[in-house]
Amino acid sequence: MAEIDPTTQDIDADAFDISESLVPVRDRKAAGHSTVSFDGLLKEPLLLKEDLKEGCGGQLWPAGMVLAKYLLRQRRADLVNKQMSVSVASRVLFPPPPLSLVELGAGGGLVGLAVALGQRDASSHPATDESKEAARCRIHITDQVPMLSLMETNIELNGLASSVKASVLNWGEPLPSEIPTHPSIILAADCVYFEPAFPLLVETLKDLMGPDSVCYFCFKKRRRADIRFMKMAKKAFDIQEIRDDPDAETYSRENIFLYTFRLKQRKGTEGSESMPDMNIDNETLD
Repeated sequence: MAEIDPTTQDIDADAFDISESLVPVRDRKAAGHSTVSFDGLLKEPLLLKEDLKEGCGGQLWPAGMVLAKYLLRQRRADLVNKQMSVSVASRVLFPPPPLSLVELGAGGGLVGLAVALGQRDASSHPATDESKEAARCRIHITDQVPMLSLMETNIELNGLASSVKASVLNWGEPLPSEIPTHPSIILAADCVYFEPAFPLLVETLKDLMGPDSVCYFCFKKRRRADIRFMKMAKKAFDIQEIRDDPDAETYSRENIFLYTFRLKQRKGTEGSESMPDMNIDNETLD
């Protein structure tokens, strides 16, 4: 597929309205640097360069803020490399698989970089070469070519070059060789905004997802067409609404939704509780 540039397409002028309760005004400048502490969930704030000259992905968006805060508050333990939870001897005898993470449509890398900083905060081991290697979770933040330089800049700003890599990943195309096969965790925030890309995003998610993969998926419903993506996704994935986020009442008023996606189990196996219908403007996922 050729690169999709939604900035050249006919998109509603208000499609990207941002609530000031989720993204402060000072974080929405067209170019410059922001610091984001996620309500004190990080020891040191995330430094983020924002630049809209290459497209709308170059600034903060509300679903990214929601997803990053949820992961740091409720899922931090799940994001620390499993190798850190066992002894050195156990790692030698029974090495656990390394944790791998891929963020789709990362823009400047907000969510993936927040996770990387959260991992760094969580590591209390001595700063030896062995502990650094054990704690390392290779995080891949991905987007199209225009965002690559911005992602790389933000990696360097936060001193995360050893654990985070920026890559070009065009939805609907074969996965780049540097992207891990069936990563442990997939992140996608504010990726639902351009209808022609919906089937391409579903295709890429299907390529990435393995039997043990989980995708944390957060989006802001801006127009009626956006629900069509969820209908497509429901055919391929087991979709569960996340219910343990204390901020849910706030962001749900902004039409922001947070889910997990997993591959559907084979017929005949016991499945999890199905996702409840999401009634939006009298539309459902059925």
